[in-house]
Amino acid sequence: MAKKVTMQKIADHLGVSKFVVSKSLSGKGGVNETTRERVIQAASQLGYFTQKNAYVQSIQRLPVAANGNRNKQSVLVLMPNIRSQTQDSLYWGKIVDGIALALDNEGLGMVIVSEHRADNFVNILNPSGLLGLVGVGQISTSLLLEVHRIGLPMVLIDHEDPLIPSDTVFANNVDSMSRLSNHLMGMGHEGLHFIGNIRFSRSFRDRWIGFRSALEESGKVSPVTDDEMLLMDGMDDGSFRDEFKQWVAKRRKAKTMPTAMVCANDAIAIAVCHALKEEGVRIPEEISVTGFDNIEDASRSVPPLTTVHVPKEAMGRAAVEKLLSRIQSPAAPLEKILIAADIVHRDSVAEPQN
Repeated sequence: MAKKVTMQKIADHLGVSKFVVSKSLSGKGGVNETTRERVIQAASQLGYFTQKNAYVQSIQRLPVAANGNRNKQSVLVLMPNIRSQTQDSLYWGKIVDGIALALDNEGLGMVIVSEHRADNFVNILNPSGLLGLVGVGQISTSLLLEVHRIGLPMVLIDHEDPLIPSDTVFANNVDSMSRLSNHLMGMGHEGLHFIGNIRFSRSFRDRWIGFRSALEESGKVSPVTDDEMLLMDGMDDGSFRDEFKQWVAKRRKAKTMPTAMVCANDAIAIAVCHALKEEGVRIPEEISVTGFDNIEDASRSVPPLTTVHVPKEAMGRAAVEKLLSRIQSPAAPLEKILIAADIVHRDSVAEPQN
C-alpha cells in the first residue's frame, strides 16, 4: 500500500519547512505567491490532493432534498473572470441559464460569485450553507484549492485545472473542430489557418488539436506549431485586430494568404471578418472564415458565419446533474463529460477560387 502523502513529505521534497507547506495549502498569509505555487504544484505531483480526505475540513451540509427550501439549499456558481465571463455574455450567459433552469427544477437556489482573489473568496464562502460549486470558465488554482480544501463538491465547465482534481464538462471540441476542418478540405481548401491563442483556454487548445489532427491525417498539410497566430494576445477583447491586419498585409504581399481561416470562437471570427473587409478582402469569395460556439451574433454577421453549435444550456444542465451525482456518490471516479457539437453551415464559407 502506498504511503500517505503528508505535509512533511511535501516539505522534504521541496526543501522547505512543514510550516511553509501548511501556510501555503491553507491559503493563509505569510508565504509569497511563488513559494505557494511551488507547494501546490509539488502537492499535486506527489498525489496529495487525490488521496482520500487530504486536507479536507469536515463540514456538515444539508442533504439534497427533492423539494428543498431554496433559502436553505443553494449551489455556488463561480465566475471569476468578470471581464468576459458574465451573465450577459452570449456564450457564458447561456451556460448560466442552463445551470439556473436545472437547479430550479431541483428546487435549489443559485448564488453567483465573481470574486477572483483567493483571500476575499475565503471570507465570503459559507460552506455549511452550500451543497456544492459549479465553476464556469477560467478559474485560478488558488481559488479551486480553497474549494477543495473545505471539501465542497465541485464541477467545472469549460475548464480543468492541472493540479486540482474535479469533474468537468466540455463541448467535444477536438472532434467538432476536426469535422469542421475536414468539411473545409472536402470543399477543396488546402490553405487552412487556425486563428486563436492556444494558451487562452483549454477549449482553444483542444480546438487547435482537432484542427491539427485533421490536417495531419489528410496528408495534405503539415501545420506548424510556431505560428504567431497561435500566441497572439488580445483575442478576448478584439484588440488583436491591428496586429492581425499587419499579418494579413504581409501574407498578401508574399502571396501566401490561406483560403480559409478557422477561428477558435465566433467573437474572434467576427473580428477577423471586420479586419479582412477593412483590408479589402472579400468573404467568402477570396477567403472563407469559420467560428465556433454559435453565439447569436454569428447569424447576424455579414456574411452569416459558418460555425459549430455548442449546446451551452445543455452544458449547464449536465454540470448540475453531475454535481448532484457527486454529492450522492463522493467516492465515485471523476468524470470528464463531453457534449456533442454540430456544424452550422452559413454563407461565410465557399469553395476556394482556382
